[in-house]
Amino acid sequence: SGIRLVRPPLLRNIKHMIYAHGLKKPPYFTLSYSMDENRAPIIPYVYIKHTGKVLDANPVRVVSSCNLEIYTFPFDVQNCTFTFRSYIHHGKTSTQPPRSPLKVVIHHCVSKLCFLITVDLFSFLLPPQNVDRSSFKMTLILGYSVFLLIVNDLLPVTGSTIPLINVFFAICLALMVASLLETILITNLLVGSSNFHPVPGWVRVLVLRFMGTLVWLPQKSREDKIILNPVAGGTPDLITPGIYNYTDFQAISRSFLPSNELQSIRLQVAQHVDGNQISQDWMQVGYILDRLLFGIYCIFITFSFIVILSIWSNSYNQ
Repeated sequence: SGIRLVRPPLLRNIKHMIYAHGLKKPPYFTLSYSMDENRAPIIPYVYIKHTGKVLDANPVRVVSSCNLEIYTFPFDVQNCTFTFRSYIHHGKTSTQPPRSPLKVVIHHCVSKLCFLITVDLFSFLLPPQNVDRSSFKMTLILGYSVFLLIVNDLLPVTGSTIPLINVFFAICLALMVASLLETILITNLLVGSSNFHPVPGWVRVLVLRFMGTLVWLPQKSREDKIILNPVAGGTPDLITPGIYNYTDFQAISRSFLPSNELQSIRLQVAQHVDGNQISQDWMQVGYILDRLLFGIYCIFITFSFIVILSIWSNSYNQ
């Protein structure tokens, strides 16, 4: 009764199977098929017992891995143990796979990342009208990409769970690219603002008034500058900047100047004043957006550092 003959249609090479007495059902068995080359050692002998039983067993090479929770890497605590047994002798050997030391990961990843983020943050202090800030930021992004390639070997292989530090690296890269795009926009506004159309009404309300007050860059009030001819013997007391406007200038000029000269002077003055005002408005929009992104950059970096450090500290204490 210790021998049971099994002949399923899919297992034609199996003639019989021996199992112990007293079992209600035969033990489970699994047949694994692999397309890889069999690298298991070849055993050139068989076991012959005094009962007449002949055992011809070959070892099997097994590739195994641990399911690790790496979300809080490098502050995670893992316990992955492999147990090995000799094919001939009895006994067990347990080993724990090595991992990257915490200090090495902190030194190569977090500290250098903080340095690059700080340099990119202080690059907003460079005046965009005098310094080519975009070249500096592109060089910084290139250095950050090289840094990611270097620390790639220190980071764990991602599976179903993405480590939090990888998310932080991706967010920092996105912020650097966003700051570069913002720098290109600011440079375009400062250089070519004289050729732009007047600032739309919604941009004037949203950016110049609301955002300008939010970042402490309010819109400057327009002042009418009046230049008096010192040769003409006029009394400056008759001219008040708050009352004297462009309409009064037209009414006075019509009585002293010919119509052709008056029209030419009026067009030149209007083009000069309107062009300068449009250029100043677009430049003010650029300065406001630059300071707004600088504030968002500071807030987001501070918030990200606080959240990630709190998650790491909680996981490490557990």
